[in-house]
Amino acid sequence: MIKKLFRFLYKSLLWFFAISIGLVVVYKWVPVIVTPLMVIRTVEQKIDGKDMVWKHDWESIDNISKNLQLAVICSEDQNFLNHRGFDMKAIEKALEFNKKGKKTRGASTISQQTAKNVFLWPHRSWLRKGLEAYFTFLIETIWSKERIIEVYLNSIEMGDGIYGAEAASQHWFKRPAANLRQLEAAAIAAILPSPLRYRANPATNYIQKRKNWITRQMRNFGPLSYD
Repeated sequence: MIKKLFRFLYKSLLWFFAISIGLVVVYKWVPVIVTPLMVIRTVEQKIDGKDMVWKHDWESIDNISKNLQLAVICSEDQNFLNHRGFDMKAIEKALEFNKKGKKTRGASTISQQTAKNVFLWPHRSWLRKGLEAYFTFLIETIWSKERIIEVYLNSIEMGDGIYGAEAASQHWFKRPAANLRQLEAAAIAAILPSPLRYRANPATNYIQKRKNWITRQMRNFGPLSYD
């Protein structure tokens, strides 16, 4: 009986690794059309009796404004181009900050957020964090940085039922993602910590302050290159 159990667990692990690695390899080239979060949000809308909104239009990185690419990097993960999926300095700072008060600060990189958005569920648990680390390692190993930011910008939640750069750009500013101006890109990046709570346009005082901070970071960062 114990041998059968171990054999079952062993085969299950082999299948898990084969399927997960296969998915990451496929998504190196294939657009991510749907994510677990999109499905979960739609179910939540249905349960709450709301209109079901699901706006998501995949665009290649060439059709997403460099302003938006730079804005989200400056807002979410300024060390994105240099780390291998995990920013240890940011993690240390978050741990120190969280020890001091009731508020908590996260330290997830863009790579970690991409792994979570594409392959996992949103609710926190030790299991999800462990799987997030695993998938982060996979995408950092198999994908390029440019592919990671491309998938991130096409899958992240940017409003209620709004997913990805193109849908967000059309929703908030009535223009293609390729044509986003600097302040518009900064406005979208500013709401990412809580896209269901904040709006990019018109901006509240809080979002306006974040926009100003992000644009300053963009100027300090300099030209964006993935080479």
